[in-house]
Amino acid sequence: MRTAEPAKMQASINITPLVDVVLVLLIIFMVMAPHLRKGPQVDLPDTARPREQGEGEPIRVTIDERGGLWVDDQELAADRFGEGLRAAAGGETNTKVVIQADARLHFGDIRNAMLAIEAAGFHGVGLLAERAGASARGD
Repeated sequence: MRTAEPAKMQASINITPLVDVVLVLLIIFMVMAPHLRKGPQVDLPDTARPREQGEGEPIRVTIDERGGLWVDDQELAADRFGEGLRAAAGGETNTKVVIQADARLHFGDIRNAMLAIEAAGFHGVGLLAERAGASARGD
């Protein structure tokens, strides 16, 4: 008597659940990415012209609503501000510096920060602003 031969195994991979999980994770990361930025939240002033893009990544100086100075998401005391800028530049002599400051600040506070940046050896400080009407359009 002859026994039936065992059936061949059909090995197939179903990637549909894998794709579903990856898409859900992608959506979660896309939603959470803007919330992961560290540093103070500031209300930027409006401007009619878009900012010009330069080469390389500039050092970002943030001035919050109470006048606190931040260099690349690290708060610094006013007397250690120049050292913090030079440390963030990493020895580069031609690094660009941009200031983003709260719209409710007086210009004198921003001008003092600009003078401190120039005293630290950086020239050509830029200011960040939002385009007028950008929040209404969702830009």
